[in-house]
Amino acid sequence: MARLMIIGCGGVASVAINKCCQNSEVFDEIMIASRTVSKCDALKAKLEPKTSTKITTAKVDADNVEELTALIKDYKPDAVLNLALPYQDLTIMDACLNAGVHYIDTANYEPEDTDDPEWRAIYDKRCKDLGFSAYFDYSWQWAYQEKFEKAGLTGLLGTGFDPGVTSVFVAYAKKHYFDEIHTIDILDCNGGDHGYPFATNFNPEINLREVSAPGSYLEDGKWVEIPAMSIKREYNFEGVGMKDMYLLHHEEIEALGKNFPEVKRIRFFMTFGQSYLTHMNCLENVGMLSTTPIDFEGHKIVPIQFLKALLPDPASLGPRTVGKTNIGCIFTGIKDGKEKTLYIYNVCDHQECYKEVESQAISYTTGVPAMIGAMMVVKGLWKKPGVFTTDEFDPDPYMEALNKWGLPWVVDENPVLVD
Repeated sequence: MARLMIIGCGGVASVAINKCCQNSEVFDEIMIASRTVSKCDALKAKLEPKTSTKITTAKVDADNVEELTALIKDYKPDAVLNLALPYQDLTIMDACLNAGVHYIDTANYEPEDTDDPEWRAIYDKRCKDLGFSAYFDYSWQWAYQEKFEKAGLTGLLGTGFDPGVTSVFVAYAKKHYFDEIHTIDILDCNGGDHGYPFATNFNPEINLREVSAPGSYLEDGKWVEIPAMSIKREYNFEGVGMKDMYLLHHEEIEALGKNFPEVKRIRFFMTFGQSYLTHMNCLENVGMLSTTPIDFEGHKIVPIQFLKALLPDPASLGPRTVGKTNIGCIFTGIKDGKEKTLYIYNVCDHQECYKEVESQAISYTTGVPAMIGAMMVVKGLWKKPGVFTTDEFDPDPYMEALNKWGLPWVVDENPVLVD
């Protein structure tokens, strides 16, 4: 039995909290903490009649280390699950260190203010040294390795779907199917339709910044960077059909490249429809994706944050989204001296997710693995001092939990490869 503090109460957090309440044999007590405590209270009221998990709520500013530390020390959880914004990863990690509590998140750190001179100097050096220019990378959190090690605490980074499940798929493929993995293609297909001309399936600030950035992939241990959306492929996804997909930079490439150095090439592709791309290009051209504050009628506003206020809340898309997602990894490599290919993937239905937890499949496919990652840590199945990504532990119990908790996976030993 474990006590878990969950920071955040958005779409992904709502799914993870639902799943914790379904899994009351492990999570007998949870706290939901957010800047908007009314959202926490509303979710508590909805879930309490259906679970034996004891739910408490609290107001907290996830940017304030002292406030976070005080709350964690007062509640005394076994672990903290960070489902706030990636901007807040470091403050929550600091608070967990101060309070002596294990830390879990779903996405790596990135700064809210990309014009901050101190951050910019470090970023510019990383771009020069490593060769990719994405605003998000693992270096900031990997720097906590020694602190977590000395404190005897586990920091589990990136237990969403991608990153998270996709990285576990890699560890599982290596353990059970390959002597050597030579290439990995991570494919993220959302075949859902929400009916809006333009909306994002998760936080617009994070989503649009990620998609509009240059793409990059690892080849022979080096980063290759390309103009945004300049590599396009078509793929026929089980349960979805033929879709256009584009090569993006994604954080699990960095971790997998470090932890599986024998892999010769790692790429990440995501599907997009033409309407989405047209809207995004237009918004970028007029400056609406900028993170640099501007003066407007005597007020400082950040364009992308203003745009976020205009777009539909991703948490509201559930009841109107139809279709399926398909996310997985295609591998090539060697087993017993022979060439081998493999595809491990999950198909998730938007409407089935809504029936179960009132969420669309994008939040579901991130929220379920968030609960599973927290379960791995609090049960001691994935527990060692330091900071780790999901591919650095035994994949088998996590893979079993995916099947049990709503994300069953398929192994295809004769997949169509991406050229």
